[in-house]
Amino acid sequence: MNRSPAGFHRCQKCPRLVALRRQVGVSHPDYHAAPVAAWGSPRARLLLVGLAPGMHGANRTGRPFTGDASGDFLFAALFRARLVTHPDAAQARLRGLRITNAVKCLPPGNRPNARELRSCQPYLMEELAALVGERPRRQRVVVCLGALAHDAVASALGPTVAIPSFRHGQCHPIAANVWLLDTYHPSRLNTNTGRLTEAMLDEVLMQATTLLRS
Repeated sequence: MNRSPAGFHRCQKCPRLVALRRQVGVSHPDYHAAPVAAWGSPRARLLLVGLAPGMHGANRTGRPFTGDASGDFLFAALFRARLVTHPDAAQARLRGLRITNAVKCLPPGNRPNARELRSCQPYLMEELAALVGERPRRQRVVVCLGALAHDAVASALGPTVAIPSFRHGQCHPIAANVWLLDTYHPSRLNTNTGRLTEAMLDEVLMQATTLLRS
């Protein structure tokens, strides 16, 4: 279930990202090349937050963390954690899970700037508000995939929520019955160098599912 705010798919807030979208649309006419909406039910109790769509991943498929090596690594782990029905994202259904990015459009060099992060912040704030709600009775979890996603979530939650700096494996309360977990981003660089291993990501997701069952 993807519910996007009015005008989301025609967003023109970031000139640099709009220009790149148009360029990709010409060079790859079969690509999505547009803002990528969150994937999964807004009622999910687990929210995964990445940074931005990858050129040949979500920017191509229109779904976060699908179609590239990062998504393959992530979905294999999500399947092991029983959070999706299949290790192949193209065939998977999400189980109590929603996946999004802090920035909804492909950024040049896979690196959004501060202005672009601020422009996209209202979308992330809406997604977090749906998760946190008013003192949820059941445990809920936000998993930040990488330091930049962590910082974006911290900024979206506002100054009244004290969040420590990013640290892989960190678990921190952000509201009553709501937890923030950190993991390194499943980028090809991190997984190829061993900075993030399957076991490390499995441990974070196990902690998330344990919290959700408590």
